[in-house]
Amino acid sequence: MSGPDFLAWIAAWPGAVAMRGSATLYLFVNAAHILSIGLLVGAILPLDLRLLGFFGNVPVGAVGPFLSRMAAAGLLLAIVTGFCLFSVRPVAYAGNIAFLTKIALLVLGIANALLLHLHPHWRAAIEGGSLSMRVRIAAFVSFSVWVGAVLAGRWIGFL
Repeated sequence: MSGPDFLAWIAAWPGAVAMRGSATLYLFVNAAHILSIGLLVGAILPLDLRLLGFFGNVPVGAVGPFLSRMAAAGLLLAIVTGFCLFSVRPVAYAGNIAFLTKIALLVLGIANALLLHLHPHWRAAIEGGSLSMRVRIAAFVSFSVWVGAVLAGRWIGFL
């Protein structure tokens, strides 16, 4: 299936048709997308700040696993609701530089998180060890990427 055919198939998906036909459904999916982004960013940014050395009195082991799981839940919900929103106008979004930037940052953010969580320095940090430079760099990248993704997401509507 070629790119345009695939986008047409997405646009014909029953969920997309339903959202195009119901402003109320679109409103609720959009609100769910915003709330899921809030969950993601509301969990990951405090964790990133802690990993960067702020709030030193809060043990990484106490907040790291919980905030990581909450961020992952927010991410999963954001991806599902984001796909639903994308399906309403896939051709327009596929050509939108802000949307493409957001997707690239999303992929980078996920890769960064996966690489960090697979690294032994993450395990050491949540077990009370020192925060290695690798962990701090990953936290800085994470903070930057997720803020950038939110900004790119807001930019979509202006292009």
